[in-house]
Amino acid sequence: MVRPTMPRKVGCPPQVKWFKPCGIPRDQLEEICLTLDEYEAVRLADLEGMYQEQAAEQMQVSRPTFGNIISAAHKKIADVLVNGKALRIEGGTVELTGVCACPACGHRWRCADSPARTCPKCGTAGEPTRGCGHGHRHGRCGKRA
Repeated sequence: MVRPTMPRKVGCPPQVKWFKPCGIPRDQLEEICLTLDEYEAVRLADLEGMYQEQAAEQMQVSRPTFGNIISAAHKKIADVLVNGKALRIEGGTVELTGVCACPACGHRWRCADSPARTCPKCGTAGEPTRGCGHGHRHGRCGKRA
């Protein structure tokens, strides 16, 4: 009997859930699904530059499990880039641990408490904070382009 997968900790879901080659309608492309835990592993290891041991600790998985997750993610991303496929990011056994911020009233809450990212204070759709923690869509302090 296979042991059930424990939820992996993910900071916040991605703001963009689809990527595809330019000029080709999505319905004409083969689609690859990157799970949210694979997305988080790539973010932590490749973007944030964490060692696998640190990233595994943050996701609350073992180092070998993290290695398996990141390896699967890299294979999928390579397939998308080399073979011109569409990439969809969703799914997986995850628990959101990040913070969302309301663009209207500034209220902050845990993304996991409101999966739809709707502000519990005013009802406006919120965006996950990235990097600077101020809720900017691009993830850096400064004005939006």
